[in-house]
Amino acid sequence: MSWIQKLHETYDHCANSPGIAGGQLWPVSHIVKRAHVEIVLDSDGSFRRARKLERIEGPTLIPATESSAGRTSTKPAPHPLCEELSYCASDLPDRDPERHKLFVAQLDEWCALPLAHPKAKAILKYVKTGTLWSDLGQADLLPMTAESAQGTKAKVPDRKIFVRWRVERVGDPCSSTWEDQALIESWTAFDLTRTGRTGFCVATGESRRIGQNHPRFVRNPGDGGKLISANDFDGYTFRGRFTDGKNDYGRQACTVGFEVSQKAHSALRWLISRQGYRNDDQVIVSWAVAGTPVPDPFASTFELFGASIGVTDAGFLASDTSEAFALRLKSAIAGYRANLNPTDEVVVMGLDSATPGRMAITYYRELKGSEFLERIETWHSKCAWPQNFGAGKRFTGAPSPPDIAEAAFGRWDQKSRKAHVDAKLLKATLERLLPCIIDAQSLPTDLVLSAVRHASHRISFKKTQDGYESQWEKCLGIACALFRGRHTEMEYQMSLEPNRTTRDYLYGRLLALADHIEGRALYVAGEERDTTSARLMQRFADRPFSTWRIIELALTPYKARLRAKRKTFLIQMEQLLDNVNDKFLTDEFINEAPLTGEFLLGFHCQRQELWKKPDETTDEPEIDATNDNSERINS
Repeated sequence: MSWIQKLHETYDHCANSPGIAGGQLWPVSHIVKRAHVEIVLDSDGSFRRARKLERIEGPTLIPATESSAGRTSTKPAPHPLCEELSYCASDLPDRDPERHKLFVAQLDEWCALPLAHPKAKAILKYVKTGTLWSDLGQADLLPMTAESAQGTKAKVPDRKIFVRWRVERVGDPCSSTWEDQALIESWTAFDLTRTGRTGFCVATGESRRIGQNHPRFVRNPGDGGKLISANDFDGYTFRGRFTDGKNDYGRQACTVGFEVSQKAHSALRWLISRQGYRNDDQVIVSWAVAGTPVPDPFASTFELFGASIGVTDAGFLASDTSEAFALRLKSAIAGYRANLNPTDEVVVMGLDSATPGRMAITYYRELKGSEFLERIETWHSKCAWPQNFGAGKRFTGAPSPPDIAEAAFGRWDQKSRKAHVDAKLLKATLERLLPCIIDAQSLPTDLVLSAVRHASHRISFKKTQDGYESQWEKCLGIACALFRGRHTEMEYQMSLEPNRTTRDYLYGRLLALADHIEGRALYVAGEERDTTSARLMQRFADRPFSTWRIIELALTPYKARLRAKRKTFLIQMEQLLDNVNDKFLTDEFINEAPLTGEFLLGFHCQRQELWKKPDETTDEPEIDATNDNSERINS
């Protein structure tokens, strides 16, 4: 139960810290519900006015009991103050007298004590008049419609209308019950003193009131999944494992204190809404127990560090060296190190559920602050590569796990005109990538191969208004990043390595040069179609030697066209082709074995070099290009 303890500590650190922003930590014995209508009373409990609430202003902090926070439709359990009309309106036509009786009895019990708040007493006095439903009708608020999160409007049954209160008192500037700190503390203190079972709390090691109905609504307002399920005694929860019954609760099973459970779940709920990654029911959240900001493990380098890491300008990817990038990355990480103590505790937790009522922890790690930042730095360093995600998002760094899943398994959806990944496959991929980031494990080989294969099949990308190049460029950059991250022992650079003579790298360079030559010839002729290299890229990856012969022969008419119109450019390209060919060993060049993902690195780096302006080109022998400097060496 270490996670309970860490979340409890996080709550105590962050609940009253003025320097921490991002939503509200729910007080103990409180939950947030969406209210439909707001009723204003005076200090004597007389009705003043009422108004309908818009969806955006509906979420309201309300007092709750352990039973009401986890109630079901079959087991009535009233909230103490703000409630549905089925509980608090005795004049409702289809009322349930038992529900109203329970509501009034509970509010009576609270208001009978010295610590009761005057606003609660005013509300109780008004509820006992029995005019709530008729007052709303006279205010022309019935029947009522409400807007859903999807923007659709639907009628709310009168019995389901949720009411919140304002009590206007002379000298009290705060009329709202959900913002009155004295009222909140009054109910919290009262609820903690109520009779409950006591036992050994595994989180604190003390004898405390035991939580028997643990909170839900952890991932979102409608979330019914629980991390700790209560024993129903009559079902199958403990059958075959424990023999204790209702009167022996907690003697055989581990138990958690009521207050500890409330604080831990409130902290987790707050952390997820503030900084968690969500994918349907799947949630990944990381945090420092002390409340210090920490980098998001599921963010790309661009999202995490922005311009400080390598966002390019002028619409072209800038060549970069691993050393230069590493220095900028260390500088960006230093910002977190300045606030996060090396010994501070950082927790990474993954949550998911297979059924609506049960939630499980799928991943859990506790690390020291220095270790966590080191793992993040290692991930963004080893998987760094020039990325092109489209206009305004070109950067050097590591892609995010969702982008990796898309590159490996994404399929084009014509209706939305976006690449989509099957929901179950996406969940599984994210779970597999999390240990690679947090535990510094190697990237799964099949995932890398899938991304490489996808990027190699260039013409499989569906056409958009900008062609398929934008999606393919994104996939190509991610595939290169994954291959580089999987093979760190090869020490691949992010810029062209003229002295690297491995077969796959050289074949990738040849393909980039052939693609560039034909692309320039098509550009000069004003033609828009795929090059031979683009169409045969997949075949080239499987059978490079025989496919290269086809590509090389196909260049002949394009070379003739360029010899007439771009002679200097052609001389440059032919010399580069000869230079790369000379680096091959004979038996390696004629080897027909499939290429590994290394050929994409050579292909991508060579393309980057060709995209540079002529005066920036640093590749093999410089050629006088005075007759061709009016254009970039780019198709």
